[in-house]
Amino acid sequence: MHPEQVSLEGKVAIVTGGGAGIGRGIAMGLAAFGARVAILELIPERATAAAAGIEAAGGTALALPTDVRDGEAVERGVAATCERFGGVDILVNNAGGVFAAPFLETNERGWDALHRANLKHIYHGCKSAGTRMVAQGRGGSIINVVSIEGVRAAPLYAAYAAAKAGAINFTQTLALELAPHGIRVNAIAPDVCDTEGLRSVMPAGQTPEGPQPMIPMNRAAQPSEIAGVAVFLASELASYVTGNTLHVDGGTHAAGGWYHHPKTGAYILGPPR
Repeated sequence: MHPEQVSLEGKVAIVTGGGAGIGRGIAMGLAAFGARVAILELIPERATAAAAGIEAAGGTALALPTDVRDGEAVERGVAATCERFGGVDILVNNAGGVFAAPFLETNERGWDALHRANLKHIYHGCKSAGTRMVAQGRGGSIINVVSIEGVRAAPLYAAYAAAKAGAINFTQTLALELAPHGIRVNAIAPDVCDTEGLRSVMPAGQTPEGPQPMIPMNRAAQPSEIAGVAVFLASELASYVTGNTLHVDGGTHAAGGWYHHPKTGAYILGPPR
């Protein structure tokens, strides 16, 4: 082994939803290790700001305002990336969205909207970028950002959780189909992460910096911590890793319902009372 194996110099990456939160953290992380990064982001201002941040740090980035729920828009974004940078080596399907609703109050339109935002966009990205990776003949890495909700029950989030579970299974299946081409496919499953989106929905007076007793590490993740795993999966250090979902969640998945007692810090089974 040697340190150069983590380098992404000469690689081209596409990050969907790369304008904010985890996506922006991953885009910046890939760029920091040498990748040229195309940011496919729904909100143009976010795409431009994220690309500018990478450029200011000495990296190379391309802002491509894109609705990744639209297959033709994704195809245009991937084509523009390949035209600008000469191909694609890394695809990070990070875009997504969620809203809370009891299942019996969720109409078909809401169900379809969540599946377009959290599962179908992965189809678009993998089809467009994966086809080019195969044609290039130099392998590649596809990383799907999913959620811990894809492996546990999620009351009020049935459609979202089903989409994330589908993305996890799709990751495994696509890994087998693309393995003969040297293309690795893996997923990252975060839990609570300190992002703009999280801060916007937290109750007044609460912040992600506060204790998180449902997480064994007792704190929220930072986007850079998710990005570190993405860099690993994109690099040659992970050259024999495919078909896996890495839970970057501070131990939540392993805990399986054990919590920190808010007063004693001892583990208890079930939420504190």
